[in-house]
Amino acid sequence: MTRIERPAEDDWRWQAIELHDKSADGRFWYSVATTGVYCRPSCPSRRPLRRNVTFHATREAAETAGFRPCRRCRPREDSPDGRQAALVAAACKALDAAIDAGDAEPRLADLAATAGLSPFHFHRVFRQHAGVTPKQYAAGRRAERMRDGLRSSASVTEAIYDAGYSSSSRFYERSDEVLGMTASAWRKGGRGVRIRFAVGECSLGAILVAATERGVCAIEFGDDPQALVESLQDRFPDAVLVGADPEFERLVAEVVGFVEAPGRGLDLKLDVAGTAFQHRVWQALRAIPPGERASYAEIARRIGMPKAVRAVAQACASNPAALAIPCHRVVRTDGALSGYRWGVERKRTLLEREAAA
Repeated sequence: MTRIERPAEDDWRWQAIELHDKSADGRFWYSVATTGVYCRPSCPSRRPLRRNVTFHATREAAETAGFRPCRRCRPREDSPDGRQAALVAAACKALDAAIDAGDAEPRLADLAATAGLSPFHFHRVFRQHAGVTPKQYAAGRRAERMRDGLRSSASVTEAIYDAGYSSSSRFYERSDEVLGMTASAWRKGGRGVRIRFAVGECSLGAILVAATERGVCAIEFGDDPQALVESLQDRFPDAVLVGADPEFERLVAEVVGFVEAPGRGLDLKLDVAGTAFQHRVWQALRAIPPGERASYAEIARRIGMPKAVRAVAQACASNPAALAIPCHRVVRTDGALSGYRWGVERKRTLLEREAAA
């Protein structure tokens, strides 16, 4: 009997069909020879036999092949998830507009009414797709506006109110999480903040490690050591940068040692600023053991937000501390390596070394 060899990439597509995986909708469609119809991966119909299934990159390709759209999953129409994502995107734009104007953000009830949903349903849909609640999203955007405004406003107080905070106390309650330092120090480009740093060499190129008194604030790879230092200076132009510290260089040696022999592990105290959602993602990444991998979808599920896959990917891309927050251990659902802030080849090498260890 002749064995039919199927492309390896078809394996994850078939798995998506078996699981009725909504996250695969829009990435491909499949047709069934015995019924003459084509469906989206999440179609709730009874699972077809594998030998009768053909995968298609587009809906048009399935129809050109002679298949008609399924009446259950309606593959010609936007998926329910797609419609919900559009509603959430519109709500985000409304929140962005209010915050950019320095106004109070729209109430949950008003956002829900615009979307045509009840407040409870809208709140759940928003959290599923954005990865955060509307309130948390607004807080994150307000924090971004605050960080931008601190360096251009006449005073910290002016920046606080321009960002839309109703009182200075509301901001100072979370200033450490928003900025990673006091507001006055951030406004002055890190003035008064002492940041120790050192640049080392490893098999992956140059590596910079920097830390405040609270913990490591940056671990960066690069090809040019000077460019790494300049990037740190640009981030904190008025901070006191202290190099050539023998004690601190031992920490850099520990980080370099992990690159070369990841089996030893790396557990560092961190001082990184980010939104509430980013911190949740980063904490989930730190829980992935060396030698193991997780998909963006798995991380989204682990933090209780299964539909926030894109938001998880963005949080990974915003990671300021390579290795200490191991975003290199996150891959696509099909196991393929996706983008990495410090280069996919570095990501591949780190994963191979961890697997070997």
